[in-house]
Amino acid sequence: MPSVKRRHSVRAIILDKDGRVLLCRFVIPELAGTVVWATPGGKIETGETPLATLSRELQEEVGLAVPADPPHVWHQEVVAPGHAEGYDGIINDYFLVRTAAFKPRGTLSYDQLAAECISGLKWWPPHEIASYAGSDLFSPRDLEVVP
Repeated sequence: MPSVKRRHSVRAIILDKDGRVLLCRFVIPELAGTVVWATPGGKIETGETPLATLSRELQEEVGLAVPADPPHVWHQEVVAPGHAEGYDGIINDYFLVRTAAFKPRGTLSYDQLAAECISGLKWWPPHEIASYAGSDLFSPRDLEVVP
């Protein structure tokens, strides 16, 4: 039986004191410009721990220092060829990060963010996600029920 190669990433569900969640706007060119609002994070590089990756990704994408030990809240596995280029699926480990509201601006330049398909950052109140009627997608899909 062939082995399954999955892309392992960490992601942060960042909540401010008003319960808003910070999301990155990803434009997926392979899917005809599909827009997905998703939690910040990224691929665990060889030799990195999940928390080291989370710390690096949050500094790069949104400019937030990770607390010493954020709680791990969800392990997601999706086996679907084509879901992530070069992989048979993904593994996402989600951590909960509570913080005061801040203006997100990471260390990556706008060009570097665009190279990662990120075209914006926004604080979303859960009711706006739940009532959203546009064509953009949200990932994970049940963000409006985040505690």
